Amino acid sequence: MIPFLELSRVNQPHEERIRLAMNRVMESGWYVLGREVSAFEEQFARLCGVRQCIGVGNGLDALTLVLKAWNFPPGSEVIVPANTYIASALSVTLAGLTPVWVEPDPHTYLLDPARIEAAITSRTKAILAVHLYGRCCEMDPINTLAQQHGLNILEDAAQAHGALYHSATSVTRLAGSLGDASGWSFYPSKNLGALGDAGAVTTNDDQLADRLRALRNYGSIQKYVNEYPGHNSRLDELQAAVLSAKLPFLATENARRRTLVRLYLTGITNPAVTLPPADRIDLDVWHLFVIRHSRRDELRAFLSGRGIGTEIHYPIPPHRQEAYAAYKHQSLPVSEQLHREVLSLPLNPALTDEEVRYICDAVNQFAPC
Repeated sequence: MIPFLELSRVNQPHEERIRLAMNRVMESGWYVLGREVSAFEEQFARLCGVRQCIGVGNGLDALTLVLKAWNFPPGSEVIVPANTYIASALSVTLAGLTPVWVEPDPHTYLLDPARIEAAITSRTKAILAVHLYGRCCEMDPINTLAQQHGLNILEDAAQAHGALYHSATSVTRLAGSLGDASGWSFYPSKNLGALGDAGAVTTNDDQLADRLRALRNYGSIQKYVNEYPGHNSRLDELQAAVLSAKLPFLATENARRRTLVRLYLTGITNPAVTLPPADRIDLDVWHLFVIRHSRRDELRAFLSGRGIGTEIHYPIPPHRQEAYAAYKHQSLPVSEQLHREVLSLPLNPALTDEEVRYICDAVNQFAPC
């Protein structure tokens, strides 16, 4: 059996460092917003090439708190990719704003810059650029549009830890430094994963960072003095210590993902399978390896019968979820087709070359009648 993801196996190389880190927190006697959070914030900001990192409770809160901190008028519109996890859209509505769905590029599955301008209205305030599957959006044209229309850019970098973007100016920058602010998730399955929920915001906007530090802590910087109606969304000291223990190995583990991706790209030869774009292998961090097949569900059952676990990211587009019933009649055919066809194969640093070759052979054998 090759499970889609076995987190105990992924974390096993870090076990001793994680135990030492957790013991350090226990012995410190300080368990909320202490040295571990500050240390991780400093390290992660440095990794992303920005001045500020603000640890929060989870990835959804990271996005939501930024949108609230920007203090847009209620009902203002935010451009959201139609092909994304529902958390991207939830952050918009939780902030009292209106999502405006924009179709993805059918080749990259990411927000299509060519479609954004037609969706911009006088009420549009921001663009939410989701770096889906570990690949950065086309940020040069997105930034140009934002500048032309006076819009903020919020990166959803929940799947892009360490991902690079090579701009037209030949400057290579990291996810987390490509917009006005970036929301991160450190959910256990991420490339940099905690042992529970955890998140952060990165930004070069010092005033935004100050406001976010208040919003995550009941709207307070000074104890018992509340400047804003805030939240309780603080990165936990234990999770910060775990993340600090694993952070030095992120680049090595991302490199291992790329090695496995090359095996997949050369090993899968089934003509009915659409492979992910391979033009940025060394820039993308391959949080997921997502293929497409017109008979996806049959392929998934076939692989399961051969002991291979898979996942679907994602089976239902956000605008077709009951939570967004007001949008369910909206036609977004590119996204809807993707959600019918995408299938994620196992991909993590603990996977062996032999396991990937076995998966490739199984995919190649699939030939429905």
